[in-house]
Amino acid sequence: MTLTDIEEVVLLDADDRPIGRAPKSSVHGADTARHLAFSCHVFNEREELLVTRRALSKQAWPGVWTNSFCGHPAPAETLVHAIRRRGEFELGLELERIEPVLPFFHYRATDASGIVENELCPVYSARSTTSPTPHPGEVMDFAWVHPRRLASAIEHAPWAFSPWLALQARLLPFLGGSLPEAVAS
Repeated sequence: MTLTDIEEVVLLDADDRPIGRAPKSSVHGADTARHLAFSCHVFNEREELLVTRRALSKQAWPGVWTNSFCGHPAPAETLVHAIRRRGEFELGLELERIEPVLPFFHYRATDASGIVENELCPVYSARSTTSPTPHPGEVMDFAWVHPRRLASAIEHAPWAFSPWLALQARLLPFLGGSLPEAVAS
């Protein structure tokens, strides 16, 4: 049994209210139910941002560059606890100063194989002074980059990045975007 087989996600209605739970492996397909997830952007002491390249074995968007890591909170798990858990699992990172930066971010995207992501995906930033030790089933490569260089790369080659990162870059000030007024206030 793999982690994906036993991991459960929180299902959401159209107003983002929890309506149930389901195994993660059962919700990601051609007709993905709306569910709760998160994205995290990790910075180091030099103000560089950690980007990762998804493992080729990933079901959706294999091999694309993305934010530091993503995941799904388990039912009754806080987002901060889930972020710490996934940061340790995917990258071996100890995280500090976990803060929401886009608490109501949501998106729907379809990858080349037809798998749909349909998520309420609050975006967080965090700090780490530890070096990544990637889980090979999750991450095939990583780099610490200056946020402006990342923003430029996303602008010039959006196809090389996950759709959620490309959308987040339009909104996150550290990637050159501007927060929507409702989020900024």
